[in-house]
Amino acid sequence: MEEQEELEVLVVLELEGLKDQEVFEKHVIKEGFKIVEGEKYAYSGKSTTGTFGTKAFILEIFRKGLLKSGFDDCGMIFQIGDLPWQAYKFDKNTNDFEKVQ
Repeated sequence: MEEQEELEVLVVLELEGLKDQEVFEKHVIKEGFKIVEGEKYAYSGKSTTGTFGTKAFILEIFRKGLLKSGFDDCGMIFQIGDLPWQAYKFDKNTNDFEKVQ
């Protein structure tokens, strides 16, 4: 089996009204992300699962963290390797991230 190359991952949230930052960050760190020093709501990590698996993982980890900690509004952008992805916005009706059109 071929070894997957490790991809750098960067996630930046535009987060308003986070109710419990400690709960949120504990969840994100437990799932393998690090807090980017000096940046508000920026997280880095590494992935070996390929871009689409990584995208799904990012959306799920941050969705769960937000639902655990409570918040008013959240937008997200992320980059996997050299690929910046389009923006996402959290939809409180579906409790999931939706692509920003």
